[in-house]
Amino acid sequence: LGLCAGLDRASSGSVYLNDIRLDTLSEDERAAIRNQYVGFIFQNFQLLPTLTALENVMVPLELRGEKGARQSAQNLLDRVGLGDRGHHYPTQLSGGEQQRVSLARAFANRPKLLFADEPTGNLDTDTSDTVVDLLFELNREAGTTLVLVTHDLDLAARTQRMIRIKGGRVVEDSLSKHRVTETYTEKTENVG
Repeated sequence: LGLCAGLDRASSGSVYLNDIRLDTLSEDERAAIRNQYVGFIFQNFQLLPTLTALENVMVPLELRGEKGARQSAQNLLDRVGLGDRGHHYPTQLSGGEQQRVSLARAFANRPKLLFADEPTGNLDTDTSDTVVDLLFELNREAGTTLVLVTHDLDLAARTQRMIRIKGGRVVEDSLSKHRVTETYTEKTENVG
């Protein structure tokens, strides 16, 4: 994920994101590309501990110089069910609440591409279900491409395409018939 998102620089080969060759860019240029096109959801949330939930969601908006960052961030917190928790710091939030703040932050800049690295890895089953439902719902609404890394086969089964990697090699690359059929049905039902 680090290579695909431009967090890391490839030691060989080339990495392209939206027709932009990432391995030739400086760290600052890659950071600007990430802020423009990419969102992240991490297993350990990666919230800034000195910022409130609202301020954490505002960060990508402020980095873009977006007017109305506070209201946009508040709307996203409302969307993930945390509208009344915006003034709380990460340590005052449960794991599930922290991950929902992370979801709101990830979608704040309306990314074209969203990387989710084990988004339910630190959550109990009920909280995981809530977070996953929100993730797929927000993803569908935003029309974002989602790259999801997980060891949870039930979660992987909910995706349109699953690529299994073992020992650094691709061992399976398959489309989920359920998701493809569901997506096709949604599109045909919405046609005229």
